[in-house]
Amino acid sequence: MTQTIPYLVYLVDDETNLLELLRSYLVRAGLEVKTFQSGEEVLAVLEIDQAKPHLWILDIMLPDIDGYELLRLIRNKSSEVPIMFISARDQDIDKIIGLELGSDDYLAKPFLPRELVIRAQRLLNRTYDKPATSSPGIPVSTDNYQDWISVSGYYISEKGRLVKEDEQIIDLTTKEFDLLLYFMQNQGQALQREQILTAVWGDDYIGSDRAVDDLVKRIRKKLPNFPIETVYGFGYRMTK
Repeated sequence: MTQTIPYLVYLVDDETNLLELLRSYLVRAGLEVKTFQSGEEVLAVLEIDQAKPHLWILDIMLPDIDGYELLRLIRNKSSEVPIMFISARDQDIDKIIGLELGSDDYLAKPFLPRELVIRAQRLLNRTYDKPATSSPGIPVSTDNYQDWISVSGYYISEKGRLVKEDEQIIDLTTKEFDLLLYFMQNQGQALQREQILTAVWGDDYIGSDRAVDDLVKRIRKKLPNFPIETVYGFGYRMTK
């Protein structure tokens, strides 16, 4: 479905100059942007705002509430909306914690504003450039799709990017569904962690391959019967 209105981005950072610079780049790229400079401002909008954004860009280091806590609160509101972390602390542990908690991307400061725009557009396209998508949080009719595949009691639609069990939709993040699909496309093959990183995060991802383990852990929690087995010292495999 073609997007007829600008994607809405919520941008959170306490550095005023950087916030305005990033906002200007995102706006020039055709995005609508709402900015926040503190965790308290974000909490306020989470309480009252009914118009959910299409993307959160969230700084970890805020003066009052850290980005990890905000991520938890955002994920409690919606498991679908993509979240990108930005941080001056270029440490693997920050990336791993963020990915484990449900972020979809991580960008370490300093970075070029254009890189942020490219990553934001990539996340938006992967999340919403698909059939019959509506704004985040609006139910999608599962009757629209004819490509349902049954796997261990779950029904999975690639076109709709949906997973259901007993007619109940199971909420997956963008990365969780991407990995699920990658397993299905390579059923029976032992996949190295590095292969999975490239397929799900892209060639430009820099960070620990523990992000793969954390993502698999989240899928196993949400889909306990999905047939993923660990290939020790190597990676993972979806059994036939």
